[in-house]
Amino acid sequence: MDTPLSTIAVVGLGTMGTGIAEVLALAGREVIGIDISEAAARQAVTSLEASTARAVGRGRITEQERADALTRFRTYDTLQAAADAELVIEVVPETYEIKQQVFRELDAVVSATAILATGTNALSVTRLAAESQHPERVLGLHFFNPAPAMKLVEVVSSVLTAPPAVEAVTRLARELGKEPVAVGDRPGFVADGLLFGYLNQAAAMYEANYASREDIDAAMKLGCGLPMGPLALLDLIGIDTARTVLEAMYSASHDRLHAPAPVLGQLSEAGLTGRKAGRGFYTYDAPGGQDVVPDALTPSPEAAAGTGREIASVGVAGSGTMASGIAEVFAKAGYTVVLAARSQEKADLAKARIAKSLERSVTKGRLTAEARDETLARITAAGSLDAFAEVDLAVEAVAEDLEVKQQLFATLDKVCRPGAVLATTTSSLPVIAIARATARPEDVIGMHFFNPAPAMKLVEVVRTVLTADDVHATVRAVCTKIRKHPVDCGDRAGFIVNALLFPYLNNAIKMVEEHYASLDDIDAAMKLGGGYPMGPFELLDVVGLDVSLAIEKVLHREFRDPGLAPAPLLEHLVAAGCLGRKTGRGFREYARR
Repeated sequence: MDTPLSTIAVVGLGTMGTGIAEVLALAGREVIGIDISEAAARQAVTSLEASTARAVGRGRITEQERADALTRFRTYDTLQAAADAELVIEVVPETYEIKQQVFRELDAVVSATAILATGTNALSVTRLAAESQHPERVLGLHFFNPAPAMKLVEVVSSVLTAPPAVEAVTRLARELGKEPVAVGDRPGFVADGLLFGYLNQAAAMYEANYASREDIDAAMKLGCGLPMGPLALLDLIGIDTARTVLEAMYSASHDRLHAPAPVLGQLSEAGLTGRKAGRGFYTYDAPGGQDVVPDALTPSPEAAAGTGREIASVGVAGSGTMASGIAEVFAKAGYTVVLAARSQEKADLAKARIAKSLERSVTKGRLTAEARDETLARITAAGSLDAFAEVDLAVEAVAEDLEVKQQLFATLDKVCRPGAVLATTTSSLPVIAIARATARPEDVIGMHFFNPAPAMKLVEVVRTVLTADDVHATVRAVCTKIRKHPVDCGDRAGFIVNALLFPYLNNAIKMVEEHYASLDDIDAAMKLGGGYPMGPFELLDVVGLDVSLAIEKVLHREFRDPGLAPAPLLEHLVAAGCLGRKTGRGFREYARR
């Protein structure tokens, strides 16, 4: 196991196996590609030729490096070809039966010092190792798709794995330019363990007709900065594969959040497994295609449109960062804006904050001085909600406290003219409870902006059971005019983004509580393996642990699912006053400014 791992066999030449082979060959390893299908082997060679040609064209490698890599990759149709390999990586179909058969046959082929690695992302490495005559040399080596591009590699040890084997493959991963993360043996490991629970909840949300597939995906991309929406990602991974992973996770955790959503089974049984089949949650131009084509579920622009109310002036209630950001957005879009706070002084300070924001935009060349002046001139700071008497749309952006918001809406009900639209920016409270504080709940709607409002494109449009059709149409039209992307959702805890985001964050905390992985490894796994802009603990500290706990409690109270109960570690940190960046300490410590 102290060998340099210069000759490596890859068993299974599908997309993942071919990608791993490419990484190894380009890194100077002799690669033995093995697949019982001659067609798969030929396709692997063709794919490697095409991929390395693109790399030459983009200046990433030289023509000589390409030629050398292609020479180092040889294909065979029998496991006997692995006899001289110092490391064998299997990436055959995700079933115990097939993988166990591979390990049993390899025992009779490879040398006594060879390391056997499984590329599974869902099955028990320990159970696979138990089928080998030398379980101490079996471990997990989980690459992410596409292997040439993704930096993360999870190195999975079972209770039987010898430390030298782990050290050898960890060293190899670093030499390949990857970031290895050491984890124990449990279904999903770190990245998929967090990712697939989130994907499952998104599928369940779609199945419940809570939101359209397009809106769910847009919400998570625009609201969280994710590279793909969850349903599009399920199509890419393969819906059948996702179901297999979730089944393995649920068998270990018995957490309802991991119980595969029925729609995953229905699509799998129908053969609608995603991109590879040409249809899954979306429809594609061909089996294996990447381009989504319209189908019966694709919304038409006409269907989304509707007759709304005329909006020329907007009132924004509040004096904090969110209120000033929303006021800035409306003023930039040409609306006359009244920014009202509890006092004239607070309102003036909020307008001054907008002026600073606009000045930064001018300095960065994003806004002209003339546009800055025109935007500021459209904003009137007021010390009372009485200034909302003639506005067409009133947007509330005050503290996330139900009683405070209800009192404010009771005042708006008296002050605002008949026909004015009343919107709340709540991120977690029931909109209907706020609407019922007025005598006109049909005029009330949720309009959840994301922070910072000038930069974030998403607005969740939250319709209650009483919201009028023209109010809904009005807010969607306004969102388009202010250059935001509206997504429709019903009035339930978390709406789309928080309902999917915070259980994922909570599960990351539970991983740390259980000493399964470190903060740094979990953050690295989600950034490198999932393409997330921030790791879960980085994000929790930015959002604020107190805010996160409040949202977790709302979700748990509404859905009554034990899996949504806030992690005790989160509650303990909040009780200790460790709230994240704003207090200098949360999951990590920060330098005081």
